[in-house]
Amino acid sequence: MNDFQLFLQSSMIFAEGLAALASIVFFRRTRGSQYRYFSIFLIFIFCCEMFGKFAENYISYPKNLFFNYFVIPIEFIFFYWLYAYQSLKNKKLFFIFSAIFLLAFIPNELYFVKNKHIFSFNYTLGSLLLMFLVIMEYYKQINSDNILNFAKNRMFYINLGVTLFYIGTLPFWTFYFQLLEHKEIWGLYFSYFLISGIIMYLLFASSFIWGKQNYS
Repeated sequence: MNDFQLFLQSSMIFAEGLAALASIVFFRRTRGSQYRYFSIFLIFIFCCEMFGKFAENYISYPKNLFFNYFVIPIEFIFFYWLYAYQSLKNKKLFFIFSAIFLLAFIPNELYFVKNKHIFSFNYTLGSLLLMFLVIMEYYKQINSDNILNFAKNRMFYINLGVTLFYIGTLPFWTFYFQLLEHKEIWGLYFSYFLISGIIMYLLFASSFIWGKQNYS
């Protein structure tokens, strides 16, 4: 990474911390709603990020396995729950998507880990499933009677952040090895990955500041 990307990486961690802090400061606003779990989720992700950054200075552990098989699966399943189970009120879709995502680890371990065609099959599939939920959420918001008050909708900020980061970087992580053969393109996309991560967490923080409890 160059100096600019190192700065962006540090800024992304700062933005994660800011989102976690905002969720704590405005936790009372989310009391009694599903967003209290979103607050806990952001705190958990930030703690995992801190553990991943500093724990290796004190203990030896497989950092890539920690994120690939623990942190990232929790992220996807949580977003499936937030979108399908809570926002879209489709419990069946939540369980189906979660099961498909978890089962995707089987072909990923049996085949895709050994080849260079797709960087991470389960991450790619997980992002595609999330993209489907994102589109459904946009459709719900567009057809809402309160569309003019979108700034009060916490899911507006969350959905926009997820779109920029998870959906926007889907080609980057899917074709990581192919892009790596073109250093300039890879560098630009990696910078976008970091910038979109910063924006996403700032949007998550904004969802607590400007989002309203009684929006529907």
